[in-house]
Amino acid sequence: MTAPASLALRRALHDGLLAHAPLLAVLGGPKVWDEPPRTAAFPYVTLGEARTTDWSTGDGTGHEHAITLHVWSRQGGQSEAHLVAGELVAALEAVPLAPQGQRLVNLRFATADIRREPDGRTWHGVVRFRAVTEPG
Repeated sequence: MTAPASLALRRALHDGLLAHAPLLAVLGGPKVWDEPPRTAAFPYVTLGEARTTDWSTGDGTGHEHAITLHVWSRQGGQSEAHLVAGELVAALEAVPLAPQGQRLVNLRFATADIRREPDGRTWHGVVRFRAVTEPG
């Protein structure tokens, strides 16, 4: 079953991002949420879509995770969204993650897209990572 592995990784990502002072500095506080409050001040980060697939071998069980983090900014231009996206990548390269009951085999940055939302004033960053976990 993939739910425990994906939830453990998601919790570890959340905690790891909140432990990275440079990210908190560009966000103006601990603004990393699964679901942001309605009154959330920009910029902030949300944990987005996750896809988990079987990565088992003949020797053991494992899961591959495609993880998406979202950056939301309304500061004029796209600079702030790029800055926050860069700090997300830096945070996940620097902060050791320990998903409960899992061993993080690897975590790699995959892609980042920054685009303007249809409202014309919100910049949206989509930052994707790939991770592999195994029971630990």
